Amino acid sequence: MNNFALIGAAGYIAPRHMQAIKATGHRLVAALDPNDSVGVMDSHFPEADFFTEFERFDRHVDKLRRSASPDRIDYVSICSPNYLHDSHIRFALRSEADAICEKPLVLNPWNIDGLREIEEATGRRVHTILQLRLHPAIQALRAHVRETRRDTKHEVDLTYITARGQWYGRSWKGDVKKSGGIATNIGVHFFDMLHYVFGKLQDNVVHLSTPHKAAGYLEYEHARVRWFLSVDVNDVPERGRDMGQRTWRSITLDGEEIEFSGGFTDLHQKSYEDVLAGRGFSLEDNRCAISTVATIRNAALTPNRGERHPFLTGKGT
Repeated sequence: MNNFALIGAAGYIAPRHMQAIKATGHRLVAALDPNDSVGVMDSHFPEADFFTEFERFDRHVDKLRRSASPDRIDYVSICSPNYLHDSHIRFALRSEADAICEKPLVLNPWNIDGLREIEEATGRRVHTILQLRLHPAIQALRAHVRETRRDTKHEVDLTYITARGQWYGRSWKGDVKKSGGIATNIGVHFFDMLHYVFGKLQDNVVHLSTPHKAAGYLEYEHARVRWFLSVDVNDVPERGRDMGQRTWRSITLDGEEIEFSGGFTDLHQKSYEDVLAGRGFSLEDNRCAISTVATIRNAALTPNRGERHPFLTGKGT
């Protein structure tokens, strides 16, 4: 049985990590969050120590390490705001524990290089949550692409709208320096999936970039992709808004819709099972997606270059 610590216990995604730790038969022994709204812990690990100050948490984890306590931490699960991931991963490795980090792993590709050096120095590993790679529909799509002619380039449209209220822009998620912007915050999993399915990235063009939406064109070895991301409910197609929908997710391949709306429930548990079995995703597995979103964040807009998403031409609504 392994001992886990969790950073970011009050966050949206933290309960999935708690569930995964419990479902795989392991223990959460310590948790940290500056926000003390963590009653969800009672449903999973009510006996776990909880801290609102990093300094006290750090001291506790270090004490367990130095005393060779049976509660000594083996893994640190990281669910903190995006801009803190790099620092919290470093903390985990230097505490002689492996890290399991939520998306995005880091905000910039050079952060990956720094973490690799610390991995080598400490002998500990960084594991990442790239759950779309584990989705049965995405795995089937990858197999299909691999079976087609190697010189084929598929036509792909990716649309993801997940409406957020005013709180979004006023939280750290609305601060590009902390979240990395919309492409990083809500899109990085999709960009990783595109690389996983369609191969090396060959071109990256940005057509639109605002605090609430972004769009562009990506070309991979085996696909031309028009993408659109938004947290604005007004971008949900009218037929969806009429039914009260605040989320709209669509991926088409050569004009055919890929259905993958289900099957997400147990992907964090599957991620943990793979990590614990030595099959988890590594730092390097993240490089393409992190480089993609960093380029999108910093690129000059070129609205007339590359193929435009239908939502930018009015055809998507």
